[in-house]
Amino acid sequence: MMSNIKNGLKKLINYFTKFEIALWASSVLFITVSFLLFDRSNYLSFIASIVGATALIFNAKGNPIGQFLFIIFGALYGIISYSFADYGEMITYMGMTVPMAFISLISWLKNPYKNKKSEVEVSNIKKKEIWFLVPLTIIVTVFFYFILKEFGTANIVPSTFSVTTSFVAVYLTFRRSPYFALMYAFNDIVL
Repeated sequence: MMSNIKNGLKKLINYFTKFEIALWASSVLFITVSFLLFDRSNYLSFIASIVGATALIFNAKGNPIGQFLFIIFGALYGIISYSFADYGEMITYMGMTVPMAFISLISWLKNPYKNKKSEVEVSNIKKKEIWFLVPLTIIVTVFFYFILKEFGTANIVPSTFSVTTSFVAVYLTFRRSPYFALMYAFNDIVL
């Protein structure tokens, strides 16, 4: 049993480059130090942040485990949003982000790179698909604007723009586009 665990950890460590391990470890360290300095009480937010950082490193490798972790992160974030009465954010995550992550997980599992279960085949978005994505994004943005407005969301314009960038990010993730990470980064800037 102990040798299986050691082999599993060794395999996991060898899966990532030293830079990727350092990036993940520094993210976890930053999250932990921030929690210890500024919070020390909201353990669910702390756990969600660790799960989110871990999901990102797996997603960056195109590993479906990242999508599974993102579903967990999204559910935790929905619970956290609910506990702070941020119903618009909760509905956005539970009604859009988590379901899209689930759909992305299925897409990633169905499209392995050269039959490797630990890596997804990258896909390119064609120009005509952009003609589908743009109106769909506008529809989703308007729909969620009214939801956010109904719940009295503070800072309605940036919150709505966050929905827009989130939707494009999850759509690109579902489509296995390498640009999904850029849209998530852009979404983080908006947030």
